[in-house]
Amino acid sequence: MVFRKHIPNTLTCLNLVSGCIASVMTLEGLAGWAVFWIVLAAVFDFTDGLAARLLKSFSPIGKELDSLADVVSFGVAPGMMLFHLLREACVAMPAGCGSWLPWLAFIIPAFSGLRLAKFNIDSRQATSFIGLPVPANALFWAAAIYGLTPYVSGLGGWLAGGLLLVALGTSLLLVSEIPMFSLKIKSLAWKGNELQYILLLGAILFIVLWGIPGISVTILLYIFLSIFNSKR
Repeated sequence: MVFRKHIPNTLTCLNLVSGCIASVMTLEGLAGWAVFWIVLAAVFDFTDGLAARLLKSFSPIGKELDSLADVVSFGVAPGMMLFHLLREACVAMPAGCGSWLPWLAFIIPAFSGLRLAKFNIDSRQATSFIGLPVPANALFWAAAIYGLTPYVSGLGGWLAGGLLLVALGTSLLLVSEIPMFSLKIKSLAWKGNELQYILLLGAILFIVLWGIPGISVTILLYIFLSIFNSKR
């Protein structure tokens, strides 16, 4: 059927739309819903590639569309979440802070765009990643911001300064040369999938213990496991 070849691109467009909705949820002050839509965007991002492989429906436009959707869902959306949180933190400070400070949050979409452009022309990343993948970075920020939102009034300037330093760190990880393992499990066997299974078990434990913020801890575990594996 002709429709089959459009399924992967349809899923990619749903990824993009989810990122747009996540940004709107952020503007409405609904951090929980913003996280939901970013997670949903990640699901669509995973399934569009899976659908393309199963249906053998690859196309140059699909590759470009995927990167454009990812910039919105995993660059702009988490950047908007951080911008909103930083603005709230500045309001909570007795003396306020520079009106320019929240705008530094858009370092996330800027470096996400660089990461995606680098990925598209890097033949080394066919089966694994070089640098932190943008969906992982977005999930880290979405979950972390959701967890920190209730504490904005109490932390104020400390929160703003700390978050910007972390944003710089994760942005540099996006374009780094650190090898990151793929999350795809090629078989159900433990051997050859050790890192993936450890990460999965860690994710279940962290989310059970801490809920949505546990996603951020899972991404930190992913970074740690990747660096450890690259040093072996």
